[in-house]
Amino acid sequence: MKAVVMREFGDPGVLVPEDIEPPATRPGWVPVELRASALNWHDVLVRRGQYRSPLPHTPGADGAGVRMDTGEEVVVLPSLHWGDRSEAPSSQFQILGDHVPGTYSEVVSVPPECLAPKPIGYSWEEAAALPLVGVTAYRALVTRAGLTAGESLLIIGAGGGIATMATALAVAIGAHVHVTASSAKKLADARRAGVVNGVLHTDDDWPAHARALSPGGEGFDVILDPVGLWNRSVRALRPGGRLVVLGANVADTADMDVRSFFFGQYSLLGTTMGGPADFRGLLELVDGGRVRPPTIAQTFPLIDAAAAHRLMEAGTAFGKIVLQH
Repeated sequence: MKAVVMREFGDPGVLVPEDIEPPATRPGWVPVELRASALNWHDVLVRRGQYRSPLPHTPGADGAGVRMDTGEEVVVLPSLHWGDRSEAPSSQFQILGDHVPGTYSEVVSVPPECLAPKPIGYSWEEAAALPLVGVTAYRALVTRAGLTAGESLLIIGAGGGIATMATALAVAIGAHVHVTASSAKKLADARRAGVVNGVLHTDDDWPAHARALSPGGEGFDVILDPVGLWNRSVRALRPGGRLVVLGANVADTADMDVRSFFFGQYSLLGTTMGGPADFRGLLELVDGGRVRPPTIAQTFPLIDAAAAHRLMEAGTAFGKIVLQH
């Protein structure tokens, strides 16, 4: 079968298409013949060696295809070994494509609890783009932050897969969504996706500009920060508001003013990915027809995974980048 294999860590050029053997039969796991897989920033970190994946290795967390034992059309939840507690994953938790061969391949093998029916009306590309960003955004906004209809939400960094999926979920819930973005084009794209308004985070005083857009200028009920700027994001939060953090691709550390934080009665909520219960909640929203399919920025053939990674690292795409199999 055809797969994208990296034999060393490095730049996108290490992603090379090869003919390899299909995954070996594994008790309790099932093979899926993939029709599409989607990129995530996590894949870039795997490629760079941050997760110390075994080499040679096939990355990729997201995918959709046909379950080979039953013929069902399915999407793949990339959370492996989440465990029994909903509050946090088990110590055995890992993301598909970290240490287990991933979805940049014609066939992938996963536990059956990581499979769910492909949403009705979704293309293969949209279905492949849903799981990781969908379950991550659902857990962040619903399970952790408890976002409800009528509340205000600020998403830091419009354009990425998490941001566009979070927008779709929040709009479906009935929240009033604002964003920050790196360009006027991304702001315009976000407005077409249902965002009320936004600001450019290229401006030094963007937290103040964002706060001014919130109800009464008092700050947002919830802020979703998937990039690591939460020491600045918190300045746009209302007293008693919730700040949800789930990424660090812009900054790995944050210096906080402790006094203003506790006097502000803020809640700081860490989250990552999500488990089967979160996935079921997401799919209930999707199946109810309330969630727009993921925004697809561009598609590439599987063999062009390196070019797809270059586009992701450029940061110019709005939405998900997908590999067609």
